[in-house]
Amino acid sequence: MQNQPKFVPQRSTDFFADGRSARPQIEHTVARGQLREDTYYYTGLVGGAPSPQGERDQLPFPVTMQVLARGQERFNVYCTPCHSRVGNGDGMIVQRGYKPAGNFHDATRLKQPLSHYFYVMTNGYGAMPDYSAQLAPSDRWAVAAYIRALQLSQAATAADVPSGVEVKSLASIAEAEGHPEYAQPWALPATAVSAYHPIGSEGTPGMAPAYPADPAIKIPATKPAAAAKPAAAAAK
Repeated sequence: MQNQPKFVPQRSTDFFADGRSARPQIEHTVARGQLREDTYYYTGLVGGAPSPQGERDQLPFPVTMQVLARGQERFNVYCTPCHSRVGNGDGMIVQRGYKPAGNFHDATRLKQPLSHYFYVMTNGYGAMPDYSAQLAPSDRWAVAAYIRALQLSQAATAADVPSGVEVKSLASIAEAEGHPEYAQPWALPATAVSAYHPIGSEGTPGMAPAYPADPAIKIPATKPAAAAKPAAAAAK
């Protein structure tokens, strides 16, 4: 049993002329599932063009309710900590001091094509790391589709609702659920760190490149907080 006719990994041998037991792969060998002929599906870019020239406002497969449901589920798991459930960039991590995340409802991001979101999830951007390890390409496209649906839902009007369907305001739903505060405007907490450096500043390594237009998050302010009571009154 000590001497067996087998090759031990990384051990030399005199059986082959090059002295290696491990044989080199055949030229142009592609591992199963790694051919990736559809470059747009795997990169979000057309024809090898760089971002943003190669980005397109289209998905590489039909969008169904199952795709949107999958995108919503993945979005809620991986994206909401920073971007929040409604995509306004005021997630729980931001509320605890992280740099403000992208607001999917500002003018700059509403104009960005669908494949831009896929590209950012694949490669990261600014303070946002890439999520290619957490999200398969199909899931990244599903999340991109859900982001577009989320943008449409937040800007929807009563005219967009099919006839015969009851329309309820967010305020009435929040009141019925016992959380009227959910219908209030969102406030960016004072602990949040601005992701955009002043003009002329070098910035920091985690900051994203500048946009042609100002992409700063502009969230309506909430009602002003009640004035603090004087120390003497508070001590009583």
